[in-house]
Amino acid sequence: MPENAIEVRGLEKTYAGSGGNAPNRALKGIDLDVPAGSIFGLLGPNGAGKSTFINILAGLVTKTAGSVRIWGFDQDVNPRQSRAAIGVVPQELNVDPFFCAYDALEVQAGLYAVPKAERRSMEILRRVGLEDKARAYSRTLSGGMRRRLLVAKALVHNPAVLVLDEPTAGVDIELRQMLWSYVRELNAAGTTVILTTHYLEEAQEMCDRIAIINHGEVVACDDTAALLGRLDAKTLVLRLEQAATEVPQLGDGLQVELRDPRTLRITYSRSRWQAPDLVSRVQAAGLACTDISTEEPDLEDVFLALTSKTPAEG
Repeated sequence: MPENAIEVRGLEKTYAGSGGNAPNRALKGIDLDVPAGSIFGLLGPNGAGKSTFINILAGLVTKTAGSVRIWGFDQDVNPRQSRAAIGVVPQELNVDPFFCAYDALEVQAGLYAVPKAERRSMEILRRVGLEDKARAYSRTLSGGMRRRLLVAKALVHNPAVLVLDEPTAGVDIELRQMLWSYVRELNAAGTTVILTTHYLEEAQEMCDRIAIINHGEVVACDDTAALLGRLDAKTLVLRLEQAATEVPQLGDGLQVELRDPRTLRITYSRSRWQAPDLVSRVQAAGLACTDISTEEPDLEDVFLALTSKTPAEG
């Protein structure tokens, strides 16, 4: 097993302009490593370059410059091996309506030259909850079932790297939980998983490491815990014994608000203030507390802080 499942250096992609428009530089010299055996989150707003990046990995888009190595294989030197090392579950529900689920997997396995004796079509359908739909035409499947079928198709050649592009978009809670359970099983067995999602709580819960792309550039790449620790802000929530009539003045650099007459919220800098000191200031202002809790910044806070910057500010 290589140290990194994916290694990208200086990756550029520029789309030619049309109708008098200037060329679109979708990726601007990206350097990125995806550790082998990890669940890696790839996040960014719409138009940030995520889809272009994934399509280059999958061999569907030709890069303008740079190098890509997948499971140790250079995409330019060993294109067949690098493509065989990756399976991609696209966001679009593009299934062939004239194949049943089982035949769709058999055809996909044939495209990857998997010998018939080594194919696991029924086993894979069973693992994604489609065993009873093996002979059903793809066009008769619900949206959630088609999503499962796409996951199954990406696994027919037993890839070392699995890319999930918005895998839970528009699916119900039961399917989402089933999918994440299976992804964890695959990862525990050694599969490296790359996940793109707009559900940031999913990325925060699932991913070991996260990269955030904005305007074609990587603006952050770190372990999830370290990424969450980048924001210095923290919030202290106090339940007051009696209703307050006005917001107390506690000091400079503090954001103090009354959520309701008996709930006081204080947002402060962790590097400047300690929670016990703030509680003491509230008590000195004549307010008694019956309950105290804190709120840590989540991935959404980090995401917004990083992607709200313009390229010039970045």
